[in-house]
Amino acid sequence: MAFTRATGKHRAPSRMARRGVGIAGVATLATTGVIGTLASPALAADTDNRSAEDTGLTQVIAEESLVDGINAQAAAQEQEAVEAVAKAKAAAEAKRKAEARAKEVRLERERAAREAERRRLASFQLPVAGSYVSTGYKTGGSLWSSGSHSGIDFHAAYGTRVVSVGSGTVVEAGWGGAYGNNIVIRMNDGTYTQYGHLSSIGVYVGQTVEPGQQIGISGSTGNSTGPHLHFEARTSPEYGSDIDPIAYLRARGVNVV
Repeated sequence: MAFTRATGKHRAPSRMARRGVGIAGVATLATTGVIGTLASPALAADTDNRSAEDTGLTQVIAEESLVDGINAQAAAQEQEAVEAVAKAKAAAEAKRKAEARAKEVRLERERAAREAERRRLASFQLPVAGSYVSTGYKTGGSLWSSGSHSGIDFHAAYGTRVVSVGSGTVVEAGWGGAYGNNIVIRMNDGTYTQYGHLSSIGVYVGQTVEPGQQIGISGSTGNSTGPHLHFEARTSPEYGSDIDPIAYLRARGVNVV
């Protein structure tokens, strides 16, 4: 059975039919020259479409550039952070080394100071600064009960400072009969020194003294013919254990004249 299309309302032409009509229309317009006037809007529309496409591509490129910039900035910041950490570590290491060196220098100075103090305390000197021996050891005469001089006399005007010849501890400080006001010191090396005929005493028994520390004032107390300092070196604190004071002092680095 054959079917015929009903008259009146018709269905819209198919896509292929519309395309065929469009092509035919273009051909007709081309022959009449009308296409020249219609082409511009069409081309404009096509150009707009391409611009829209180009705008989308540009947006993608712009976004990629932004991402690249952000990544570059992040990388730069990360590098700066790494460098900052490295600088901080270097500064901390430099500070540590400086502190260690300062400590080392301080310890060296302290050791040097202790050594200097040790040498000072172990040193000896004259009991009267700048003085000389006026009467020698074992000089004979009726002035001494033993028949000879048991020590040496240092020239010293009345009121001259008398000092300990070295480091030690006072074992006697007071009146000593023929010695007048006298002091006996047990030296740190185990020997003893005696200082006689003093006008005054400035130390007490049990006191520790250092080289050059003042212990009294010279005078002429006891069995004395004038102001001077009687000095003895002994192996014990007792009378009669005397040894040559000049040799004693010289053996300890003191120049005695």
